[in-house]
Amino acid sequence: MNVVGTITKPLADISVLVTRPVDQSERLSQRLQELGAEVIAFPALAIIGPQRPEALNQRLVKIEYYDWVVFISPTAVQFGLAALRQIAPAMLAKINAAAVGTGTASALRKAGCRNVVVPEAGADSEDLLALPEFADLTGRRVLILRGEGGRELIANTLRARGAQVDYAECYRRVCPATDPAPLIEALAARRIQAVTVFSSETLDNLLQYCDTAAAAALRALPLFVPHRRIAEHAKALKFSLPIATAPGESGVVAGLVEYFHHD
Repeated sequence: MNVVGTITKPLADISVLVTRPVDQSERLSQRLQELGAEVIAFPALAIIGPQRPEALNQRLVKIEYYDWVVFISPTAVQFGLAALRQIAPAMLAKINAAAVGTGTASALRKAGCRNVVVPEAGADSEDLLALPEFADLTGRRVLILRGEGGRELIANTLRARGAQVDYAECYRRVCPATDPAPLIEALAARRIQAVTVFSSETLDNLLQYCDTAAAAALRALPLFVPHRRIAEHAKALKFSLPIATAPGESGVVAGLVEYFHHD
């Protein structure tokens, strides 16, 4: 364990694979490095604009008619509000926004949304649906900003509670065209002690990059994910040690420290 002055480095001598998209990995990598970890960056997911931006714009131009606008993730905030600023920037401060998770709520407030509701605990669709604001939505209109595809739970539940629900799909997830050699070499040399993954799609993509030996090495490593559904997906893919942490980057970082740091 390295100690610099009085600051303990709980992840010293631990190499962590960071798989987040390029534009989302910098903060996580910095936090891990501050804790002493070596970061091996291998973006296994890319997030780009929607295939049909005109469909998104058609929804957003009518955003004032919706009683609630639900944001599924910080990425939905990033892409959705970027489009809204081009169409109706004054609506940023006027919409009634609902966030799945505190990270999404924080992103909304930083962007200028004044009216934001978010579950006090939990970061799941189920937690959002438990809010009293969504108990009875008879005659209400709800717009859900999300990536292409995804779970239907929120929309189906809100419709059952009386709402008219529309989607505004503002981004899509793709597998980057990346040379897998650095990943395969690092796995073969046993340079990686932990893997971080923030979505099931990322996990699927990682395995696509691997040959048989690399996939076996990857599956044997402790895998830190911020949600139980991703952990369950990892188990189905034969990962031996998926660890579901608390939500978000902070949860994953805390999970890594708890696992590797021993007094």
